[in-house]
Amino acid sequence: MQKFWAYLLASPAICGAMLSMGTGPSAGEVTTTTETSEPIGITNLTPKLGKINQQELISQVTSVSELSDVQSTDWAFQALRSLVERYGCIAGYANGTYRGNRAMTRYEFAAGLNACLDRVNELIATATADLVTKQDLATLQKLREEFAAELATLRGRVDALEARAAELEANQFSTTSKLQGQLVAVFSEVFAGNSGDNKNSTLGARARIEFVSSFSGQDTLFTRIESNNINSPISSPQQGNLFFAGSGTNDTFLGTLWYKFPVGNKTQAIAIATGGAADDLTSTINIFDGDGDGALSTFGTRNPIYNQISGAGLGVNHQFNKNITLSLGYLAGTTDNPASNPASKNGLFDGPYGAMAQLTLKPCDRIALGLIYINSYNQPILTGSEAATSDISSEAFSSNSYGLQASVAISEKFVLGGWAGYTRSQVLTREKGDVDIWNYAVTLGFPDLGKKGNLAGMILGMEPKVTSSSTSVVSEDLDTSYHIEAFYQYKISDNITITPGVIWITAPDHNDTNNNDVVIGALRTTFSF
Repeated sequence: MQKFWAYLLASPAICGAMLSMGTGPSAGEVTTTTETSEPIGITNLTPKLGKINQQELISQVTSVSELSDVQSTDWAFQALRSLVERYGCIAGYANGTYRGNRAMTRYEFAAGLNACLDRVNELIATATADLVTKQDLATLQKLREEFAAELATLRGRVDALEARAAELEANQFSTTSKLQGQLVAVFSEVFAGNSGDNKNSTLGARARIEFVSSFSGQDTLFTRIESNNINSPISSPQQGNLFFAGSGTNDTFLGTLWYKFPVGNKTQAIAIATGGAADDLTSTINIFDGDGDGALSTFGTRNPIYNQISGAGLGVNHQFNKNITLSLGYLAGTTDNPASNPASKNGLFDGPYGAMAQLTLKPCDRIALGLIYINSYNQPILTGSEAATSDISSEAFSSNSYGLQASVAISEKFVLGGWAGYTRSQVLTREKGDVDIWNYAVTLGFPDLGKKGNLAGMILGMEPKVTSSSTSVVSEDLDTSYHIEAFYQYKISDNITITPGVIWITAPDHNDTNNNDVVIGALRTTFSF
């Protein structure tokens, strides 16, 4: 055993053994990290010294043969085997390796020594002191004296962290809920092409308080209370409208309520009581999809066909593997006709609804594709020309929509994305007929531009346009309008971002003859906690 300690003092390889003493940490345990960011598995100090990637470590090694990179011919083999068999204080990594050849600091060695001392004390306390020889105890005493300064420093850190943890625990909001919030303030103005009475600069705000609760550690209950007096700069046509605009009043209401829970290892289910949207059911595969961050406009946030699914209902996500996910969802109701309304032609199954199926493919970390199908009844697209939104929404209609999404990270600083969406609507009242509606976009994203956490973006595309119609209730759009949007989201701090941006709509309402181009400027500031 004396030879083992000689090896220990002389070799970083065996020092690694000391730093892996103790059983592998359980969920919630933390430890120090080395200068090379390698995790350290120390039993008694691990709850107190810093964060660790829990999936890196495996549980206590019961035999040195479990370590694939340790061979019987290695000079340190007998030392490792002694630690495993006599003291039970070696842990490895998730891939079955030990990594005993890396360098370490004196503080890391002191932490491992402290773990060894605690393990010896445990053996003595449990009447197994015969496993600890006098030579081992003498060596440990000598090492304790040699590293007295480092051990004192570590214990001081532990005491400080314990005091801080006790303070946080005593003042935490809840043991099951996290309180968070967001305030979005927006200054906006139409700089060109303005018509009607919308000539004034505006300043509005949306405030949200959210409770994120969990009862098992795997489920989530989400509750949002909000008020929103933000108005979009133009209301007709519904192009260039702001995604985060609201009712224009200061009324406070329950904005969103849903409960998400696992069903097996690969399936997640969600039950939504109110305020559900497509992004609660699936990934919209757009780097700019945010609600208080990301794109400014409704069109730039996500493919407009997603707007046909909202309200209350159910959703399921099944992950076949890391590359393929199937999302299914059904949401009913609109703002004017919620799913809770029991009147005729309303409610959960007799009123407006949207049913969605999406297959999300991720062949690699940098590429994501989405294939979307949505069947809806009396659910408008919300953005686009008057013919694609207002006219058709005044009639009873059903729609089938198909979409293709794509996002490709060319590099860490450049993401290319886009989508195409097609909607076939059938007018069911007055003069029946079919209406074809198309939209598309290309997005250019520049993450961390100028500073980590920043995001610059551009959206170029065509908002929903009626390309053909077989009913006089809805007329075809005459020309083609283009949506051009640019913004720069600047991260002032972890809690504050400011986003200036501009939205340029050519030939509004897809009518170049009667409408001049519209240019909308907006300055959004987002506070979060």
